[in-house]
Amino acid sequence: MALRTPLNDAHRRLGARMVDFAGWDMPVQYAGGIAEHETVRTAAGLFDVSHMGEIEFRGPGALEAANGLITQDLARIADGQAAYAGLLTPEGTFVDDVVAYRFSPERILICVNASNREKDFAWMSQHAKGVKPVDRSDEYGQIAVQGPKAAGIVQRLTKTDLSKLATYRFQEGEVAGVPCIISRTGYTGEDGFELYCPAGQAEKLWNALLEAGQSEGLKPCGLGARDTLRTEMKYALYGNDIDEQRTPLEAGLGWIVKLDKADFIGKAALEKQKAEGVKRRLVGFELTGAGIPRHGYPILKDGKRVGEVTSGTMGPSVKKAIGIGYVPTELTAEGSTFDVEIRGKPVPARVVKTPFLKKS
Repeated sequence: MALRTPLNDAHRRLGARMVDFAGWDMPVQYAGGIAEHETVRTAAGLFDVSHMGEIEFRGPGALEAANGLITQDLARIADGQAAYAGLLTPEGTFVDDVVAYRFSPERILICVNASNREKDFAWMSQHAKGVKPVDRSDEYGQIAVQGPKAAGIVQRLTKTDLSKLATYRFQEGEVAGVPCIISRTGYTGEDGFELYCPAGQAEKLWNALLEAGQSEGLKPCGLGARDTLRTEMKYALYGNDIDEQRTPLEAGLGWIVKLDKADFIGKAALEKQKAEGVKRRLVGFELTGAGIPRHGYPILKDGKRVGEVTSGTMGPSVKKAIGIGYVPTELTAEGSTFDVEIRGKPVPARVVKTPFLKKS
């Protein structure tokens, strides 16, 4: 039986179309994926992301224990700051991509992907030195409010001054009377917040946000819109664009790797790969022929398979068929051309600068 978030009943009351996602019963859409996508780009959307996992390191040595597992350097960021990072194998490939929150050197919270909750916790438990992690996933509900009107809507419900909260910063405070971690992060390319709250109060918070945002056009949104929004920004999705076969350097995520910090799992492998040169890279491309690229479609050069599409869609905001995929390094320059095989036919494509959607 599929797992359910604390908001499952709320989704069903709102008439969401539910699907199985990583073993969770989740809303894929309410009004329709394209309408929800546009709502987030122009107003604000509300997403249930309570299926994500939260793993905590607490006590003396927490920062050092967490730091030994991830690619970012938590010693370099301030309390109240978050960092997007990789959790890697000794081979330098992705166990997962995570967001680490530094409350203090003695309290680090790591948000992990829903599909990897058990795997990540087992990995961290096995490899952490000094302080062992605690899985807090079931204690939290998590709601994302994303879009240009998100800040105004959330501000109405909290005394926390959101104008002082920069991107990838967070603070503890009440929203609609519910104690929350208010984090200015997101996965859509828009301004917004991820609100971590006690699981038992998630529905109260959800309903308060829906009510507060009604006049601003805020609508509940599903996984479908979340996927097209993140694809237009070329944000990686674990299981599609990154996995245990790919490294951050191949995925164009070298910026999340601090090779000059103390040792972390996968560091030696990445140093070696950097010295030898990366053989393939993740690129963004648009089709110049008819069709839509999808996950798993072959990428061809001169009729020969050289890579594959990892994510693809018709971008509702960019109005183009866009995709992400791994190709040999010699095909990664902007303007490089290749074909994507769609139902047995080669469709021409060209590498473009990403993100696909240019934000002012």
